Amino acid sequence: MRALTANLDSPGDLLVEDLDEPAAAPDELVVTGLAVGVCATDREILAGQHGLTPPGRSRLVLGHESLGRVRTAPPGSSFTAGDLVVGVVRRPDPEPCAACARGEFDMCRNDRYTERGIKGLDGFAAQTWTIEPDFCVRVDPALGRLGVLLEPATVVSKAWEQVYAVGGRSWFEPASVLVIGAGPVGLLAALLGSQRGLDVHVLDRPGTGPKPALVEDLGAAYHRDPVDEVVRKVRPEVIIEATGVPAVVAAALEVPTSYRVTCLTGLPAPGGPTPVELASAIHDIVLGNNVIVGSINANVRHYQQAADALAAADQSWLGRLVTRRVPLRAAQDAFRPREGDVKVVIDLEDDC
Repeated sequence: MRALTANLDSPGDLLVEDLDEPAAAPDELVVTGLAVGVCATDREILAGQHGLTPPGRSRLVLGHESLGRVRTAPPGSSFTAGDLVVGVVRRPDPEPCAACARGEFDMCRNDRYTERGIKGLDGFAAQTWTIEPDFCVRVDPALGRLGVLLEPATVVSKAWEQVYAVGGRSWFEPASVLVIGAGPVGLLAALLGSQRGLDVHVLDRPGTGPKPALVEDLGAAYHRDPVDEVVRKVRPEVIIEATGVPAVVAAALEVPTSYRVTCLTGLPAPGGPTPVELASAIHDIVLGNNVIVGSINANVRHYQQAADALAAADQSWLGRLVTRRVPLRAAQDAFRPREGDVKVVIDLEDDC
């Protein structure tokens, strides 16, 4: 089979290579890989800023945003040949902490978890992969190739769950949300906010390209003004921050309010500046009963929630999120951002 691998000891060393097909355990599914999405995490792994290979190896099979079709399934697994599926990325640590032992491995306390295509386990950027049924989620057949959006949608399904969990410590019926960043995660956060009936606002820089229209076609408002001005204008009860840019986060937090939940889903670039006026932020958090919560990764529950959200979405709108499809043989091109990109997908079947 063909697979996309990176040498973590040599930044930029990306190969499409021939590998032996993985041997499936008796209780595992065998899956034909159809596609993988590419995100900032993949680019960081390729640049040597992130990632861990399986023990004793220098190369890692990439790909954590998966889509595949079941080739064979063990008896009693609830899966059948032909099912479209997505693999859950994270696995609990081998001697589970209390959270992992209860299925909340996205909240691992000891950081000994592993992650497919990221940390210690090969990913899904291969023409064949195997997976345990408990870590596999069926995709609505109507989604077809758009099922590759499921993993990034889990990031925001968990983020929204965290927002309501934190807000629920007192009366909480938010009416508006500001999403900062109109990449795939930000746009999917806006989608889920729209599905909740909220007044949705999205802030990003481009004035052209697909992003403004994607936002407006959700019935949401697209903004390009400075962050603090937009926050003062919109007065959102919820902010979902999807850029990870410290100056942007700081500007959003500088606007005083009461009982706002700010959920951070983006990570800053390694070594970048972190401008925060801490005294002012503490003042507003304490006096306003405000909360800043970080959210990353997802467990099986969030995959099911995301699958439901995508199945309920306008499929033509979802299709516009995938702005570029790259054949496996040219996978290097998927790691070179282009103007107008939203989500770039590698087609694992197209290797001619």
